[in-house]
Amino acid sequence: MTAQRPNRDPSPLVLSLSKGEAQGARPEAKAGREAEILTFGCRLNAYESEVMRGHARAAGLGDAVIVNTCAVTAEAERQCRQAIRKARRERPEAKIIVTGCAAQIDPGAYAAMAEVDQVIGNEEKLRVESFLPGPRGEETRVRVNDIMEARETAAHLIQGFEARTRAFIEVQQGCDHRCTFCIIPFGRGPSRSVPLGEIVTQVRALAAAGVAEVVLTGVDITDYGKDLPGRPSLGRAVRRLLAQVPELPRLRLSSVDPVELDDEVFRLLAEEPRFMPHLHLSLQAGDDLILKRMKRRHLRADVIETCRRARAARPDVVFGADVIAGFPTETEAMFANTLDLVAECGLTYLHVFPYSERPGTPAARMPAVAKPLRKERAARLRAAGERAVAQFLEGRIGSTAEVLVEKPGFGRTEHFAPVALPGGTAGGMAGEVRRLRLTGVDQGRLTGAVT
Repeated sequence: MTAQRPNRDPSPLVLSLSKGEAQGARPEAKAGREAEILTFGCRLNAYESEVMRGHARAAGLGDAVIVNTCAVTAEAERQCRQAIRKARRERPEAKIIVTGCAAQIDPGAYAAMAEVDQVIGNEEKLRVESFLPGPRGEETRVRVNDIMEARETAAHLIQGFEARTRAFIEVQQGCDHRCTFCIIPFGRGPSRSVPLGEIVTQVRALAAAGVAEVVLTGVDITDYGKDLPGRPSLGRAVRRLLAQVPELPRLRLSSVDPVELDDEVFRLLAEEPRFMPHLHLSLQAGDDLILKRMKRRHLRADVIETCRRARAARPDVVFGADVIAGFPTETEAMFANTLDLVAECGLTYLHVFPYSERPGTPAARMPAVAKPLRKERAARLRAAGERAVAQFLEGRIGSTAEVLVEKPGFGRTEHFAPVALPGGTAGGMAGEVRRLRLTGVDQGRLTGAVT
């Protein structure tokens, strides 16, 4: 599943060291005596699944399935429950552990499922002791603390990568804001930041392992540093990180709040070639009244100004955006404002979601847009996004790009554009960055020749 939350990185989930993108759950290990992990939701969940993989190995957890759930939409939870039932059918002797945001928010519902052996919370899943096996019936069936009491977070060094291409690391956790459509703060707790020294240690280890690109992720990364001594901004932290790890070839940000980007981020775009020219904006809507009813921190003019400043710093910067279609009270004219903003700001990579009610949120009590109309508007936004991507790819023909090889025959440019690489060793090995002259577009991917 993908997330509908304002950062909360709603692009299709990529494993912590990506080997491509896919929708829905991703089994991370073969059935057998090693724990299998099914991951739903955002990139932060993907990162935490890799942490859990290491903890499960260290704890000696054997025949088990760990389901890392998402609560961002009702459909996300439905898919999680479906995967739990399927796991029990396919692995009748395995221990099934359910964790993640859905389990944190409503542990009782998952503990009541006959297929589930244990439920652990979002804090507990990052502790190795949570995976120490015990006799069935004697271990604590539900281990979920009050996430709103959480005050610290820590970097978790992931080891044992299966591929060395792109790594996602957690730099921030939780959210202090209350968007009216969002349940995620109740699954993640208050905003808290990983100290920069711990981030530097982890990124150095990743670079030493051959990782070419690191993506900084979290629940609300533009809130980074507000709880740390000196209150370092996200941009300042990135500047210091790149200075202290000069061997890292590329760094990218996950989804950001457009009005919360600090001045240092724009300076990095202008001055630092290792800082990728690709910003994914947590837009959600392009109509001011809808944005106010969402309780977002920005208005339409703020998004336009953010895009203007970014392009002034680096003209070739490309933007992605999260957009919700059919939010309660949205009229056709309000929707048109969102559709128009896509063109006005030159947004390229759109992640579009029909609005989904979450019980307990203020938006769920607002006058609803009919579900067929939500889907129809989402389809129109996706079509606009497809046109924008096609136009962007065509516009890159004839230029050169630094392409990170993700797997034989496939890579991505600095702008995150997909590239079909030459076959064999000519296209490079996974983890290499190759300079290509872009020659055309074929089936939604750029084509190129090594320069």
